[in-house]
Amino acid sequence: MEKYREQARNILAANDRGHYTIPTSGLYPFQWNWDSAFAALGFSHVDLDRALVELETLMANQWPDGMVPHIIFHEHDEGYFPNADVWLTLRPTPTSGITQPAVAGFALWQIVQRAAGQPNLLDRCKALIEPIHRWHQWFYRIRGDQDGLVAIVHPWESGRDNSIDWDEAFERVPTEGVSEFKRRDTSHANPEHRPTDEQYKRYIWLVEQFRGLDWDNAAIAQQSKFQVVDPGFNAILIRACTDLAQCAESLGMEPIAQESRALAELGINGLDKLWADELDQYLCLDRLTGDLVMSESVGGLLPVFVGIDTEKAERIAERIQRLKREANYLVPSHSLADSRSEELRYWRAPIWLIVNYMIARGLREHGFSEQAEEIDNDSLTLIKESGFAEYYSPIDATPCGGDTFTWTAAIVLELLAHR
Repeated sequence: MEKYREQARNILAANDRGHYTIPTSGLYPFQWNWDSAFAALGFSHVDLDRALVELETLMANQWPDGMVPHIIFHEHDEGYFPNADVWLTLRPTPTSGITQPAVAGFALWQIVQRAAGQPNLLDRCKALIEPIHRWHQWFYRIRGDQDGLVAIVHPWESGRDNSIDWDEAFERVPTEGVSEFKRRDTSHANPEHRPTDEQYKRYIWLVEQFRGLDWDNAAIAQQSKFQVVDPGFNAILIRACTDLAQCAESLGMEPIAQESRALAELGINGLDKLWADELDQYLCLDRLTGDLVMSESVGGLLPVFVGIDTEKAERIAERIQRLKREANYLVPSHSLADSRSEELRYWRAPIWLIVNYMIARGLREHGFSEQAEEIDNDSLTLIKESGFAEYYSPIDATPCGGDTFTWTAAIVLELLAHR
């Protein structure tokens, strides 16, 4: 395993830009929000100072209202679309105008524990608690509802850009009137592995709508034609609130600890609204129609990452075992029994190690260690067979997307550190 540990360290070093990390060269040349948090998790096994620099850079680009954007354009690069000239958010350092899953709070708690006994590092951790808490507050204030659930207003916010979960709601988003554009992602990765051109038109239509609203987040939350409550997105936020509470408590910031716990409890209670008894998992909710979305994706399994009740966690574990009958590796991002699934296309079935990690960690914390170990073993087998790819076929381990991928390397370091 030492060979894979060394390879993972080398990938982090190659994608390191000094104060931030890119996901991979060419395909993703900027700093991405949740990629960066996972990068910090990886760096925490190599260099705690560098791990904190990653989160400090991310939070330094927080918007005044508390939102943390999903892309930070530290340098100009024409090799990516849509770049800063399309977003036009007019931030001091250009950023996108939407957010991403709130992994930073989870990553910070891992760093706090690993920095025990190092006052200088813990002081820097403490300085990150308040801005991360403001981001969490922003979610519940701007995107939340009376049930304690938050909505995404663009598929890119979920991190699962082209998930089958979004297909029906995405049909409401027009394709007419979108400014002409040229995609860059398909010059770096196989177009058959990426979202379609029709989906890209809708992605950009939403960006242009939000830009027309002058990036007023309250207005965007009300007027977006795409508003979906994603159980996976909510679970990550709930976990971040829970872990930030532990950071705050351990570093003497009890008021934030109390409020973070209250937000997490609110969110966990809200998740019950999304449970589908007949499927043994959670479902997305289309906020504009009020309907649950019949789509069996990993988004509905990710709540095992938080403190849901044991019965639901057990049923999710059983659901994952049934997925093993469809795939040779766990955990496919969508049920392969669904005719809409696509083995190699981004989030429509392929495996992502970050999702495997969160699901396995949640299963282990709920007492399902054997199932968690199976997922961890599959993750490491994918590395051995296909390298540090962005994502993989759940059937034959075909590597897809970008290679030498930062968060894949970070998860390998995390898995190997606990073996």
